[in-house]
Amino acid sequence: MTSFVKELEAYLIAEQAGFYRLAYSYLHNEDEALDAVQSAICRALEKHGSLRDKAQFKSWFKRILINCCLDILRQKQHVSPTAAENLENIGYEDPLPEDDLLVNRINRLSLEEQTVIKLRFYEDLSLKEISLITETNLSTVKSRLYSALKKLRISLEGAITE
Repeated sequence: MTSFVKELEAYLIAEQAGFYRLAYSYLHNEDEALDAVQSAICRALEKHGSLRDKAQFKSWFKRILINCCLDILRQKQHVSPTAAENLENIGYEDPLPEDDLLVNRINRLSLEEQTVIKLRFYEDLSLKEISLITETNLSTVKSRLYSALKKLRISLEGAITE
């Protein structure tokens, strides 16, 4: 077993709760999130030889995970908001913030905007890392983040005044 495969396996084991949290933020279903993580891990282990820049394996894996989540969403043909009662029985740490209003507003954004918000604020990734994961240029990531934050601010201000 090569040192890269060992490093990849160690990363996948150490970060599995974070992967679950990211998948759950897209899918809002415990079983589907676990399935997405499992599928992503299998794909990564199968395709690790095709990775050109081994130093970028963390971004590469998160891209695989997001693609697995989007595949599941496409199969379902709809996205549903997370109900508060669904968050109470999560096996890992709570994947989403307590503020259901904010979670619901984030889930109303486009998938591209949700991805930037979730990777930036849930996963605490830099804009450059998000650019690598989403395979989008940095200025597009910045633009999506700005647009998403502006929409959230307007949406939340409207909710507060109601």
